[in-house]
Amino acid sequence: MTILITGSTGAVGTQVLEHLKGSGAVIQALTRTPEKARFPKGVTAVKGDLSDVGSIREALRGVSTLFLLAPNAADEQTQALQALSVAIEAGVKGVVYLSVFKGADYVDVPHFASKYSVERMIERMNVPATVLRPAYFIQNDVRQKDPLLTHGVYSMPIGSVGISMVDIRDIGDAAARELLRREQSPSPLPPEAYELAGPDALSAESITTIWAEALSRPVRYGGDDLALLEQRLKTAAPAWLAYDMRLMMARYQQDGAIATPQELERLRVLLGRPPRSYRDFATAMAASWVQLG
Repeated sequence: MTILITGSTGAVGTQVLEHLKGSGAVIQALTRTPEKARFPKGVTAVKGDLSDVGSIREALRGVSTLFLLAPNAADEQTQALQALSVAIEAGVKGVVYLSVFKGADYVDVPHFASKYSVERMIERMNVPATVLRPAYFIQNDVRQKDPLLTHGVYSMPIGSVGISMVDIRDIGDAAARELLRREQSPSPLPPEAYELAGPDALSAESITTIWAEALSRPVRYGGDDLALLEQRLKTAAPAWLAYDMRLMMARYQQDGAIATPQELERLRVLLGRPPRSYRDFATAMAASWVQLG
């Protein structure tokens, strides 16, 4: 009996593997370059790519539980749907799928719509799966280091409504718990879904206040200019991805993405503790930046 982790070398996959350490489960991690992989002790690197159906078929041999994280790629939907179909064919007894918070609502954001289509397949085909729906990652704001330290500016245009950002360590913890629950069950378990979010409804005003306190300096908001965001992202990412991010931020500005008390309570029960806060992240990052000089 084996758990296969896809997206194993990324930010979330790394956290999933970290939280599975010491569980006693047999863990395999999918990677295009197993010879370069540096996984925790006891994790076996398996060569494969979600864009290559043949390699997925081979990787799923003997696998009983799958963590499915499709890459943020132009063909993400195809990769995820095909991987899920191959997993069903292989007879896995459990799947944990990484979707997105508000996927059913943000129908004009390509990667949200893509993930929601996979959720629909899980529902319609009665796949024994846990769907995890993380909000915007807290750790994305590590990229705010230069604008914060150099200019005293928080530059991500999140708007004034509010976003319940989630810590990626909580995503990894939740995923590991659900993977082990499904892996250790003698038979397939009913479908479940969890919203993964943090306790704070973060807005331009509240997030600049948090950073100002953490850095002990004035911090201002860079504004809601989405054209500027797209232009900036295009210097480091494909144009389709930059536009996708612009559309996502437009919906954040318009509608926000705030978790309900009921959603946060379900997550608290799953984790066995409250989800981590943005303030704790900002305080820790500010201290590390100062220490590094």
